[in-house]
Amino acid sequence: MSFAEKKYDVFQMFNDRWALATAGTIDDCNTLTIAWGSMGTIWGPPHKGRPILTIYVSPARYTHSYLEKNEYFTVSFFPEEYRRDLGILGSTSGRDGDKVALTKLTPVALEHGVDFEQAELTFVCKKLYDHQFERERVPQEVRDWIYHGGFPPHTMFIGEILDVIER
Repeated sequence: MSFAEKKYDVFQMFNDRWALATAGTIDDCNTLTIAWGSMGTIWGPPHKGRPILTIYVSPARYTHSYLEKNEYFTVSFFPEEYRRDLGILGSTSGRDGDKVALTKLTPVALEHGVDFEQAELTFVCKKLYDHQFERERVPQEVRDWIYHGGFPPHTMFIGEILDVIER
């Protein structure tokens, strides 16, 4: 069965489990914890749309620059026992040093990106499109809650899913 035929509970995956979005190479990568994402298809004829995974990352995050300059990114999901590690990676900046070294996670080189040995599900994506949300087009209640005080709106990164790694 191909990954396009599999069923993933996207709502539970992002809302409850979080994930790591990683861009770069094993020698120069950065990762951050994300809780917002979507999956679907785009830019193909009927019944043959490209399978995609979309993530949303603040331009203020260090990993944002890695997502901008790299052609590929991965989105990895972990067993609950690594929740603390994802918390560290979501609250510590890679600008300040090797934040992965503060966790129990082990980076693994892929042909197109970086994964983690402990991940139980990883999507390998080729970036197709990115776009920063426009503040004035975001609903007012979201602006008031998330983008107050000049916090920049998130950038949407759409990646074509090239491979899915399940452990």
